[in-house]
Amino acid sequence: MTIFKNLYVPLILIAVLVAIFSNFGSVISVIEQLTFTKINISSFGSLYTSSFNQTYFIENQWWRLVSPIFIHFSFAHLAFNCLWIYILGEKIERVDNKVIFILLIATSSIFSNFLQYYWTGLSLFGGLSGVIYGLLGYCMILELESKFQRYELPPALYLFMIAWLVLGFLGLLDLFGFGKVANYAHLGGLISGVMFAMIYKNFIKKLN
Repeated sequence: MTIFKNLYVPLILIAVLVAIFSNFGSVISVIEQLTFTKINISSFGSLYTSSFNQTYFIENQWWRLVSPIFIHFSFAHLAFNCLWIYILGEKIERVDNKVIFILLIATSSIFSNFLQYYWTGLSLFGGLSGVIYGLLGYCMILELESKFQRYELPPALYLFMIAWLVLGFLGLLDLFGFGKVANYAHLGGLISGVMFAMIYKNFIKKLN
């Protein structure tokens, strides 16, 4: 189908469908299949999470390394993230290619989700924002090399991205009513995007 010729389209569509069927993360029976580690419901109705080892090495639920990116907890959360996936996805697929885009999605998903879980120990988090930081980190490195001509994104966008990350770690976003922010997911995404850009510059690009 023509609508799926761009890989960011199904990515956005899945996030929207998960938001609808989970009522923005409030239907546990839906999101329990997507959280980073398995969420269990006891016979008394209480929730408890399986360990990392139980989830991945015993039950082999490896899709959970990526799946939290599809969980969103409000309409604003979903809309903001999908907008940026569309903007950045279109540019990366057009300037680079679909393979680079999907590899970026995979690496930034895994790295951001794992770092958020590792530092907080919590399983119930989600959103595409860690991936967005990965895409922005990747674009930023390559933009510096091309003097911001490659993707034609304004330098102020990258400054805003860094400022938002710092404000999140300072707790100011929560203080000003933005809710709980997955700061380590943002940081993990940014690091993975920068690392991917360095690999692309020094190895992948030279093969083309």
